[in-house]
Amino acid sequence: MEQTELIPNTVLMGERNYALALDIVIAEATHDLCVFDQDFGKGDYASLKRYNLMHAFLQKGEQVKLSIILQNTHFFTVNCPRLMDLLRIYGHKMTVYETNDFAKIAKDCFVIADKQHYCRRFHIDQARFKYALNDSDTSTSLLLRFDELLAETTEAISVTKLGL
Repeated sequence: MEQTELIPNTVLMGERNYALALDIVIAEATHDLCVFDQDFGKGDYASLKRYNLMHAFLQKGEQVKLSIILQNTHFFTVNCPRLMDLLRIYGHKMTVYETNDFAKIAKDCFVIADKQHYCRRFHIDQARFKYALNDSDTSTSLLLRFDELLAETTEAISVTKLGL
């Protein structure tokens, strides 16, 4: 099967290409990875490959940080047990937040690596996206958006059950 070459900094289409672009951006991360998504239902987040990439990132040193904002955490908690394991093991480096109702109107999703590389899906219902490497201008504007979304989170997701 022929593999499609993904050309950075162009608008691309397709679920498979989107997952490949996410792989490229996540693999580029060396110290900081920010992810905003509706629920991880698209983008191959439940796969072994995505787990391996995120696990490799979290093992890159004590100063690495993975921040995830989801509009709905149900898919993540039910269908992404490997990522839940990463949260359990690397809770000091990884945080998962759920947005409040106000931020649920956002329909795009994006990943930003090291404030320089990004992949942005324009609308969750369409597999149109753009990814770029070494684009600090666009990455900076996406980081501002990430911070705005972070301000609209309810609380961090915990992997431990608290009880009396």
